[in-house]
Amino acid sequence: MKRLSLLMLAALTFTVTAQAGPASDQADTHFRAIGSGDLQVLMRGYQDGAQLQWVGGPLDGSYAGKDAIRGVWEKFTGSQGPLAVAIENVQESANPKGATVTANLLFNGKAPIKVRHALVIRDNLVVSETWQVDPKLVVGAVAR
Repeated sequence: MKRLSLLMLAALTFTVTAQAGPASDQADTHFRAIGSGDLQVLMRGYQDGAQLQWVGGPLDGSYAGKDAIRGVWEKFTGSQGPLAVAIENVQESANPKGATVTANLLFNGKAPIKVRHALVIRDNLVVSETWQVDPKLVVGAVAR
């Protein structure tokens, strides 16, 4: 079992780094800050006028600006506590104007939360984010 977990972790690491670029690295930091509840790290990655679309679950809605987004993450991290995070199928599309990073995420804590996530990054800051709750999403890695 331990060997299988290590193999799965190695596969996860490969999945995350195989598509890695600057925006993917930034997304990885973003996802892990969500899981750890580190609002300072999480919020420094947003542009002032950023948009968050939360689709599904109790926080479903549209949020505009850093203050509104901070409020959402405070509610989420306050209710969930620290979460283990598995990141799969990271894809980055980039050009000189910006980048889009998509990923399948599993946040594991009180209950598993499966999310299809998309970030749009311009000038190294998140300008748009979509958090799509997807209970049927297949995320095979063990969250760490």
